[in-house]
Amino acid sequence: MGSMFQTLRNALKIPDLRKKLLFTVMLLLVYRIGAHVPVPGLNQAEFASLLSTAGTIGGFFDLVTGGAFKNATIFAMGITPYINSSIIMQLLTVAIPALEKLQKEGEEGRKKIQQWVRYGTVILAFVQSVALYIGMRSAITVPDPSSFFSQALTFLTVSMSFTAGTAFLMWIGEKITDKGIGNGISLIIFAGIVSSAPDAIASLYLMVYDPVEGVKLMGIIWGVLILIVFVIVIAASIWIQQGERRIPIQYAKRVVGRKMVGGQSTHLPIKVNMAGVIPIIFAMSITALPSTVIAFFFAQSTGPFVTWIRNFQGSLGNAILNALLIVFFTFFYTVVQFNPVEVANNLKKNGGFIPGIRPGRPTADFISKVLNKLTWFGGIFLAGITIFPNILGQITGVRGLWFGGTSVLILVGVALETVQQIESQMLMRHYKGFLE
Repeated sequence: MGSMFQTLRNALKIPDLRKKLLFTVMLLLVYRIGAHVPVPGLNQAEFASLLSTAGTIGGFFDLVTGGAFKNATIFAMGITPYINSSIIMQLLTVAIPALEKLQKEGEEGRKKIQQWVRYGTVILAFVQSVALYIGMRSAITVPDPSSFFSQALTFLTVSMSFTAGTAFLMWIGEKITDKGIGNGISLIIFAGIVSSAPDAIASLYLMVYDPVEGVKLMGIIWGVLILIVFVIVIAASIWIQQGERRIPIQYAKRVVGRKMVGGQSTHLPIKVNMAGVIPIIFAMSITALPSTVIAFFFAQSTGPFVTWIRNFQGSLGNAILNALLIVFFTFFYTVVQFNPVEVANNLKKNGGFIPGIRPGRPTADFISKVLNKLTWFGGIFLAGITIFPNILGQITGVRGLWFGGTSVLILVGVALETVQQIESQMLMRHYKGFLE
């Protein structure tokens, strides 16, 4: 513990690093203040009541926005439109040759694509805010319901407030990335999830101690078990996030001009969880969409199909479907991100080869085989860690455990990335890092 505080003191002694840390903290503080600024024209109590019937996706939005969604604040949409826009642009870059060529043009091409991501963010934020306005229309307060002008003004006020909040968060995230420490967009999500920790601690406290009954023995047992599982989940997530298979690569010697180059050995790293949390987001969006639509637009319906959808949301079948979709999207996104044929061709052009494997097609097949094994392992892990909170919640009776699935992977990934950035600057000045 003492060495950790010493490391923090060393970090604050570096003027440039201290400035970046303070800049990051100040912008995150602005974000947390804005997460409590209400949107005009919305009844917060009614909005929160409707959210409780919106299914899993409503709870997810509230988690990553740090309660801003439930409280109907200007940051209720969070940064998710930016993430969706980035994912869509990544997929389009793979599918459209012109975009792929633009991305390979260097810094100018990437700036152009990033500009389109910003435009897409604003468009998606407005579309989602309009959908939210329609779905939550019973929570909208119109000064004069009989006046079309009053209705239009309320619509513009609510939808543009949500859209402007997302645009402002995007600006904060990019400023943190440029002038602060870490990835700004990831840190915003990180801050939102961490802000939910006090509620989780309060739930554990109420499970251990009841104001009427006093200390509960079974509550203590379950509480200790949950804390132990929490540590295990964090450790497993770090292991998976950092895990990689290193394929040995040997470069043949060749003569370039009057010099002999090549002959060195290196490795090709392939991460176990190459897809990150994207498969979880995709799968959860698909499985939660039907119940969310019903909660927003058919809340009063008692038809058999609507009832089945409501019951299916919390059933074992829904958990199995979610797990299968996560595995599927893990493979899908990995294929989009990593092309074994292209890697094999690049190795062949540069005189590289895998010992014991012929260059060209055999190398691509070998890399694909290794990639498939790692993807199976990563997909099953993601599926398990996603449905794990539901299983533990049913056993212990504690609902809304926040240290599972997307949240824990985001927390671990962002923390590791930020620590590595701080360490890289400290090591340049001969200071010890956090992980030493």
